[in-house]
Amino acid sequence: MSGPLLARLTRAPRLAEPERARARLDDLLAEAPDLTPLLGVEGPARDLLLGLADHSPFLWGLAARDPARLAGLLERPPEDANAAILADQRGAGLAGGDVARTLRRNRAAHALLVALTDIGGVWSLEQVTAALSDFADASVSAAVDAALVQAAGTGRFRPPDPARPQEGSGLIVLGMGKLGAGELNYSSDVDLIVLFDPEAAPLREGVEATPFFSRIAQAVAKLLQERTADGYVHRVDYRLRPDPGSTPTALSLPSAYTYYETVGQNWERAAFIKARPVAGDRERADGFLAELRPFIWRKYFDFASIADVHAMKRQIHAVRGHGAIAVAGHDIKLGRGGIREVEFFVQTQQLVFGGRRPSLRGRRTLEMLAALHDEGWITAEARDELSDAYRFLRTVEHRLQMVADEQTQRLPDETPKLARFARFLGYSDEAAFGQALTAEARRVQGHYALLFEAEPDLAAEVGDLVFTGVEDDPETLATLRRLGFRNPERATETVRGWHFGRRPAVTSPRAREVLTELVPALIQALSGTADPDGALAALDRAFGRMPAAVELLTILRSHERLRLLFADLLGTVPRLADTVAFSPHVLDAVIDPAFVAPVTEADALAEQFRTGLGRPRDLEDFLDRSRDAARQLRFVTGARLLSGILPPSGAGRAYAGIAEAAVAMALQAVDAAFAEEHGRVPGGRFAVLGLGRLGSRQLTADSDLDLVVLYDFDQARRESDGKRSLDAAVYYNRLTQRLVAALTVPTRRGRLYEVDLRLRPSGGQGPIANQWQRFAAYWREEAALWEHMALTRARAIAGDASLIREADEAAATVLRQPRDAGFVAGEVRAMRALVAREKGDHGPLDLKLAPGGLLDLDFLSQALVLSHASAHPDLVGLDAPGVLERAGAHGLVEPGLAGRLVTAYRLLDDVHHWQRLMVEGDFGRTAPPAARARLATALGQPDEAALTAQLAETRAGVREAFGTILA
Repeated sequence: MSGPLLARLTRAPRLAEPERARARLDDLLAEAPDLTPLLGVEGPARDLLLGLADHSPFLWGLAARDPARLAGLLERPPEDANAAILADQRGAGLAGGDVARTLRRNRAAHALLVALTDIGGVWSLEQVTAALSDFADASVSAAVDAALVQAAGTGRFRPPDPARPQEGSGLIVLGMGKLGAGELNYSSDVDLIVLFDPEAAPLREGVEATPFFSRIAQAVAKLLQERTADGYVHRVDYRLRPDPGSTPTALSLPSAYTYYETVGQNWERAAFIKARPVAGDRERADGFLAELRPFIWRKYFDFASIADVHAMKRQIHAVRGHGAIAVAGHDIKLGRGGIREVEFFVQTQQLVFGGRRPSLRGRRTLEMLAALHDEGWITAEARDELSDAYRFLRTVEHRLQMVADEQTQRLPDETPKLARFARFLGYSDEAAFGQALTAEARRVQGHYALLFEAEPDLAAEVGDLVFTGVEDDPETLATLRRLGFRNPERATETVRGWHFGRRPAVTSPRAREVLTELVPALIQALSGTADPDGALAALDRAFGRMPAAVELLTILRSHERLRLLFADLLGTVPRLADTVAFSPHVLDAVIDPAFVAPVTEADALAEQFRTGLGRPRDLEDFLDRSRDAARQLRFVTGARLLSGILPPSGAGRAYAGIAEAAVAMALQAVDAAFAEEHGRVPGGRFAVLGLGRLGSRQLTADSDLDLVVLYDFDQARRESDGKRSLDAAVYYNRLTQRLVAALTVPTRRGRLYEVDLRLRPSGGQGPIANQWQRFAAYWREEAALWEHMALTRARAIAGDASLIREADEAAATVLRQPRDAGFVAGEVRAMRALVAREKGDHGPLDLKLAPGGLLDLDFLSQALVLSHASAHPDLVGLDAPGVLERAGAHGLVEPGLAGRLVTAYRLLDDVHHWQRLMVEGDFGRTAPPAARARLATALGQPDEAALTAQLAETRAGVREAFGTILA
């Protein structure tokens, strides 16, 4: 069917808030009256736009920001508009000008076009996914063109035809997953594998191919996924390449052949079913895939693949917690009866039968359901029901992603939000939608269960795993190799050593009994990590440190989800793994339903801390319980950060809240015990200030606590009233010693915090508690500028309420004193230079001290507060990003530059949080490769090299701004 899009619209969402939607549309028509004749008084186009205004902030933003673009899309046949956008996108890389902007603007136009045709009932699911995939192809090709043209401009790359740099380049870019299949979803990552032929690459003599093409891959990813004022194009994922935790972003063809011929796994065979060249040297790409056919398609029916694919699905369920079909909060991709089960149903049978049946080697799910029926492997009922369910589920997936352009497959878990979403899909309410979803999911689950009805036990799932005797079992070595262990012989010797009692933690009969039963599942869990060998070695070290492991082993045996999490921690977050080894029951919180509801408010965390404390018998018991309570809460915070439930900034607030609770509870316990012995000072007051990251609520997983202790008393009554009275100054200094000891002393339950009191006026010398009146006067009259800089992050966190209030008010008053901005800038520059001379830094991954790092941004924000808080008092009390943002709003810093500095701070601080979560000490020196890869992934980069480059670029910008603003 042809004709303009406007005339072909047949559907529109049901409205949840009609009045608000009409008001928004009226506002748009008032600004763009040319749209009124197009939409008319009523009709599908008006109804569709009302639906966008009501349900999708993202799509309404696209429509309202450019009414002319909207009108143009409505007036043209969608096929013509699609072809024009694709042509412009594909040619952008060679067209010159601002390539990034062109790509992003085309993406906005295309996203709106596809949404209009999909929601409006103009295109089928197959047409929608084909259009999305074609656009991604064009985007990737344009980005590759741009990267190669830039390389050619430097002379490092010498294309045979500069007008067509991809031809003869030796570069291969394969689209994988839904992109390869031509089934891309609305807001999907694009899965790519980048390969190159070192013999064919036309590089200048002396240019090494691996780093060159890895930089090309990184440039492509940056061009596509970096967010600018115009948005982004696609998120890029390179993790389907061989051994992504230890290989470069671009891999040579010989290395790739060797990998797939020797250690390629069944999941990679399944992935390559959908592989398709999307950019680069197409002739060589076709040759590579032809060479790989024997790896993908086995000569005989491969029924062993069923167990492998089912094991992957079980791991997904274990990690995601999908035990049953649900509606609210249901993951329509990974949940029971979801999209992934349809895909696994098809791919498994393709792997099993495709070697002998070439007709089953297609990439698209719906086409292969039909082919499976035509070949006699499934019934017509299975074909039709799974096809209908797939179309239904993919449509739901697209609507979810159209709301806010987010890569999500999880339905809202709150009833009002679910009801609103149901109306976006065209249902009358959440009950009607829930009935339809449940029916489709049950049909999917029924067919999937028939394929996997003989569910194997855990040991059979992973293959032979025999660690008895003194010689290696060949089948066990093969199983370990297939599971991803690079050195199966060493892995076998390690596990055999446990059985031989070489680790004290597993010498008891009960521990060895549980271990024997658990080993197959444990090995499978470890194999799912980026570095199975490293994770196994970390577990072996943990067994070497633990006095007994039976408690941990019992917990891991009972919960597959915890096995997977613990395996992940062993490989990528050794700090949290050590916590589990020391106190296995911290894992309990992960299976608590409240795990997915993060808490960052100080009051709520204090209540959780009190609950964890229970009722200590005495001060010694309090010290043990407080360490357990803090360890539990800190572990949960780290695990939430690791799981994506908490962002790094949220983790910083949570860690600070936990520390506040620990200080407050310790003060209560110590004060009560001290008063029993020495009584109390009449009219005395005592308070604790938090400074540094504690004060700004940005604490990391291993931050020290910067504290200043204040006290006040009636000069006429200096003596405490207890049986062993003390002078007030002595009383409060000893009380401070007790408090610090309660926070720092190691007990049998470990340490709590390290405490630093050196930000008091006397530094590391003199009394550790500060008399309030003298201290306040010192702040006002004597303190050096660097002490006022520290004061910008001071906050009273525990103690007497009136003294807390007075201290916060006094600090704010001092910060708002008028100061000469030039003097402040000079002092801050001098202080930064002093830190650089005395402390230096630990290299490019030292995000705190390295030039252009967090210290520069913190100092810069402190300088802005001290220079301008007298005129702009709202600068006081904010963290550094808040200060920079407010400074931009006040015109103290050029707004665009302020925004870039805020973005830089958040990036650097995010990396800093992840580093401190993962390992103790210098990340650049101690982090294992899997942790480095995980860090890059967490920050949206394909590998450590790309992240390091991004950080270097960010720090260079910060360093330049530091010098400019403080000039």
